[in-house]
Amino acid sequence: MESGGKLWAGRFGNQRSIDPVMERFNSSISYDKRLCYVDILGSKAYATALFKAGLLDQVECADICHGLATIEDEWRSETFRINPSDEDVHSANERRLKELIGSAGGKLHTGRSRNDQVATDLRLWLRQEIDQSLDGFLVQIIQVLIERAQDEMDILLPGYTHLQRAQPIRWSHYLCSYAWSLWSDWQRLMQLRDRVNVMPLGGGALAGNPFPIDRHYLSDLMGFDSITPNSLLGVSDRDFVVEFLSWASILSSHLSRLAEDLIIYSTKEFNFVTIADAYSTGSSLMPQKRNPDGLELIRAKAGRIFGQMAGFSMVLKGLPSAYNKDLQEDKEALFDVVDNLFCTLQVAAGILSTLKVNAEKTLGALSSDMLATDLAYHLVRRGVPFRDAHATVGKIVAKAENQHKDIAALTLEDLQSIRFCIIIYTWQLMLHALVILLRNFSSVFDDPSVTNIWNYEHSVEQYQVTGGTSRRAVQKQIDDLKALLEFRKGSTSTAL
Repeated sequence: MESGGKLWAGRFGNQRSIDPVMERFNSSISYDKRLCYVDILGSKAYATALFKAGLLDQVECADICHGLATIEDEWRSETFRINPSDEDVHSANERRLKELIGSAGGKLHTGRSRNDQVATDLRLWLRQEIDQSLDGFLVQIIQVLIERAQDEMDILLPGYTHLQRAQPIRWSHYLCSYAWSLWSDWQRLMQLRDRVNVMPLGGGALAGNPFPIDRHYLSDLMGFDSITPNSLLGVSDRDFVVEFLSWASILSSHLSRLAEDLIIYSTKEFNFVTIADAYSTGSSLMPQKRNPDGLELIRAKAGRIFGQMAGFSMVLKGLPSAYNKDLQEDKEALFDVVDNLFCTLQVAAGILSTLKVNAEKTLGALSSDMLATDLAYHLVRRGVPFRDAHATVGKIVAKAENQHKDIAALTLEDLQSIRFCIIIYTWQLMLHALVILLRNFSSVFDDPSVTNIWNYEHSVEQYQVTGGTSRRAVQKQIDDLKALLEFRKGSTSTAL
């Protein structure tokens, strides 16, 4: 080990000391030690590449790989001892390797810089987290949503815009809306993975590697899809970190919106859903309280994750070319977001799988005024232009309100009387419209079938187009989502 115990200490001489505060400020091993396993993976591959290039003999390569395997065992058994001089996990592993196998351990760093080493480790680590955890957790939530949508097709509830009751929809349609959002998140994650899985090793400090290292061979050893085409880019690029943090922000915003819906639906005022005890808490003062803390924390994590994305983006925006120590800030932001996403996704899956829906309450929340648009559609089917139909039904709604009646309680005579108001109003605008409206409105309310409009099941079933809320349209969404998950299962097992 170089004087002073630092990899770079030779430049400053044996007598140099560093301010203890600066020592702590500069150190990252307290959090980057979680890169220990991918650092060892990368070092084993690099030793093999050095052997292939003729820079290590067979014995030296074997000793290095054996020593690295011993270090890995020490990390796993929690017997690895971190020294005060270990700035980061990379210097700690190299220091320990030299202790185990002697000076041959110093050859491992031939042509390699911590700049390309840490960039490689971070990509390896993030790829591993995507493949082993994030992918599966995200798909689990989608599967829960699909299964519930299939089982609870008959449940109807109000659909909302502006948080005001708008039109009846199926509960399954609502669940599928979030399943589709999360499926888009999964697609973005897989696209992001392609950009994560690019190897920067071989870029050295910034100029490249002066030795005949086969970077493509090295890339294959570690399972990368490609290599960075420029050494300056390779050591300084953290776009993949920002992109991941941005992706996590989008995902967490979707989960936050879902949490907000369920928080509202779980209140006594709505009582549409009940959150399981396992994901609720009580009050320290009020014994009757049942607080949806799991959902509230999901909602809160979205803000935290977005904050990490914004913060690290500001770190990058003013950096000069190549590696700067500012980039050390990438790890805490990335680790924090991954850790919080893991918990968020697991809690969300648990809440959704144990949620109870009060079908009587959701049905009871429907009201006939939510079918006003259906009445307008009835007029359209009788040949009335939609804008005229909309205006007519607006008059009907006003009439019901003035009479303090439910709109469904209006008689056929009440509906038929509306046409005179419209005709007089239109007569004042243009003469030729009078003839059109007299023809259109003379019989549109004469058909007693208009009273059949006030049926919620009939209302949702009219939305047969792809993406609609009818039974057939929702079933197609469910089938399509299932097919996509099956395709995903096949494609990821092949790729990974």
